[in-house]
Amino acid sequence: MADPDGNVKDLETDLYGTPDNVETAAAWTAYTKDGKYMFEGLSLDSYIDRTVHVLVRGNDILKVVEEVSDEIVYENAWISGYSGNTVTVFIGNVQKKFPVKGVLKDESEISGQIGDLYLEGGKPKRLVLKKDTITGTVLAVREHEIEIEGYGNVPMAENFKIYRTYGVLREQQKKDILVGYNMQKFVVAGGEICAALTTEKPEIDNIRVLLMSTNFESLFHPEIILSCDVAAVLEYGTGSEKKTQSVAAGETISIDLDDSRLEEGRLVFRSVEEGGLISVGNIERGQGMPVYPGHMEITKESDGLLLLNEVELEEYLKRVVPSEMPQSYELEALKAQAICARTYAWRQIQNNTYFEYGAHVDDSTNFQVYNNTATYDSTDSAVNETFGQVLAYNDVPIEAFYYSTSCGHGTDGTVWGGEASATPYLHALSIDSRGKTMDLTSNEAFEQFIKNPSSEAYESEYTMYRWSVKTNSTILSEKIGGVGRITGLAVTERGPGGLAKNLKVVGTEGSKSFNGQSKVRSILGNVSLEFTRNDGSTISGWETLPSGFIYIENNGIDPDNVTWFTIYGGGYGHGVGMSQNGAQGMAKSGKSCMDVLRFFYQGCEIVDIGEVS
Repeated sequence: MADPDGNVKDLETDLYGTPDNVETAAAWTAYTKDGKYMFEGLSLDSYIDRTVHVLVRGNDILKVVEEVSDEIVYENAWISGYSGNTVTVFIGNVQKKFPVKGVLKDESEISGQIGDLYLEGGKPKRLVLKKDTITGTVLAVREHEIEIEGYGNVPMAENFKIYRTYGVLREQQKKDILVGYNMQKFVVAGGEICAALTTEKPEIDNIRVLLMSTNFESLFHPEIILSCDVAAVLEYGTGSEKKTQSVAAGETISIDLDDSRLEEGRLVFRSVEEGGLISVGNIERGQGMPVYPGHMEITKESDGLLLLNEVELEEYLKRVVPSEMPQSYELEALKAQAICARTYAWRQIQNNTYFEYGAHVDDSTNFQVYNNTATYDSTDSAVNETFGQVLAYNDVPIEAFYYSTSCGHGTDGTVWGGEASATPYLHALSIDSRGKTMDLTSNEAFEQFIKNPSSEAYESEYTMYRWSVKTNSTILSEKIGGVGRITGLAVTERGPGGLAKNLKVVGTEGSKSFNGQSKVRSILGNVSLEFTRNDGSTISGWETLPSGFIYIENNGIDPDNVTWFTIYGGGYGHGVGMSQNGAQGMAKSGKSCMDVLRFFYQGCEIVDIGEVS
């Protein structure tokens, strides 16, 4: 088969089913051990429950080369039902029924088990059930093992499976095993985890946060220094080998990369009294030395030590809200921020980003800034008065994006390249009493808009509402090469709200284009630039532009043959979702928390975090 580009691949796989034996299968869909493939024009039905050698290109089976074997083992399959002499097996998201008379020695009580089904010629020969299970809080999910509290690191079998057994039965992925929660039953055989059974919906009440080094420079630390305001304990080891070391109130302990206690696995530092607070001496934050609720966990990785803070979600939010919004803001704005932060945290717990490290998020702007600022009565009240409330669209918690300041108009969810339909609650609106969508997609319209500092907006009084900066071809050449001396800059495409989506750079030796607002901001930014803000004050030291809402003016060439440009911009941040200063402006004008949230997230309602799926 001609394949000059090398796109055709050999695949040896087990064929589970086709529309011939899977009622819900779409036409020409084959279910295999390696996922779903299309096979239009081929005949595969005779190869069901066989191992086959096929040629594939992308998700298409092009040719069956040969049947490799008619003996097949469905390993770690979920036995979803048993009736009479028929067993129903769930494998590869396919329900398959097999006669089992004479195959099992004991045909009772086999539903709801994990087993290996041996087939020959499409007929069952043997079913081996695996009934041994362990449970415990998941501390980390690594490439080949799962760390479970009380058991340590337990290896995963080669054909490890994950099944959600409540609600709609389906296979899951490794990232669906939420760290910090005990919601799985683990089936073990031969010292390995064969399958994880997700048996219940998690009650989201804790979050696990990786604490970064000073200035949020790294996840990893060469040394960790901890103390507690009350008596504490340091725990290490697992099972019967678990050891406990008492730590007096105010006593400091230090752990470095050579600490022998790390050889026994994860270290846990916790107060012995409820409400104890832990200080981290090797980190400096805006508040100075930070103090944390919850407990700390330390692990040794190849790049250094990781420090993880597990904390109740509401306590986490009490340290996120003042780190993300000034505590002096109106209570209704702070409440809107608290609900957004809680919704965002819920989504991030589900995303399970740092599952290999046992965490959900870190404490930087990569997610939400946590505990950079001390707690305040005002922000505590905002969290308490919105306890458990999240924003949902059609009963599903939303992507509650927020940012600092708008230019008077926001954009929609397409800012990162997605489809607007994926986030129908995010709209490009003017951030004023009208809340209308303005057509700012032409350079002419956006120039007129951005050069008008007095246009009506909820946040027009804020310093970053409008800004400008001068740059030149010499500065730009630090990041842009290959075009000779830069002579021109132009925004060639704008998204909703006028956001710059494409930048064309023209030089004496050619041109280049840069796509996406983040890339445009990065390419044009430089720490040497001095920005003039809405109130006439200046600021410098930023590596990127404050926002992508920009218009570029060519100011010509100076006597030194340097081309100068003025960039007129507005706002600070990505422009999607809630503008925090816009929320403050709305609250100052008498708008309630719900008014603010329904303005920025249209069609959304408040639901209790315990009621969402």
